[in-house]
Amino acid sequence: MKKRTLTVCILLLTTMLLKAQFIKEKSINAQIGFGLSAPYNSTDNIVDDGFFAQGELIFKATSWVEFRPYLGIIITNSNGEDLNGTPTDEKAESKALLVGGKVRLRAPIPWVAPYIEIGVGTSIGSFTTLTTFDAIEKSGLIYHTPFSLGLELGRNHNVDVGLAYYYQPSVQQYVGALAIGITIPLRKK
Repeated sequence: MKKRTLTVCILLLTTMLLKAQFIKEKSINAQIGFGLSAPYNSTDNIVDDGFFAQGELIFKATSWVEFRPYLGIIITNSNGEDLNGTPTDEKAESKALLVGGKVRLRAPIPWVAPYIEIGVGTSIGSFTTLTTFDAIEKSGLIYHTPFSLGLELGRNHNVDVGLAYYYQPSVQQYVGALAIGITIPLRKK
């Protein structure tokens, strides 16, 4: 499964990097935000917090479709409490590098353009999910499915505010972020 996921990611990234005639513009997007991780199954409703940063290379095909290979980092730690401040032994921690590709569909609306993203990727790092239902401690390479919702703001849609999630079924948790980003167009040669 790991080899197949890695092969799909490499194939996706390679395909996106090919110089295709349908790519209208290229840009770079840098995001930073408040990271979080949570288990799929929890009796104590825990969400662990931390740091998130990500960079994307943007290939704009049309005003409403973009292809986005990405490289990011998520680091979350447990504080030993649930959402109500009650002590708990449950936790969902991730310290991982995120690599993959996404497709962004956005409404081409001036100044405020809502978007949705979906893709496939790999998480490389260490993961801990300890709940009443799961006891998982894993290191290495796992696959994830990214999903994002947000808004592109500004005259040129160069400010990005959104919620990004990366579902990691093999460790029974998801990581995500409330992030803000800026897009910088690349010059044509």
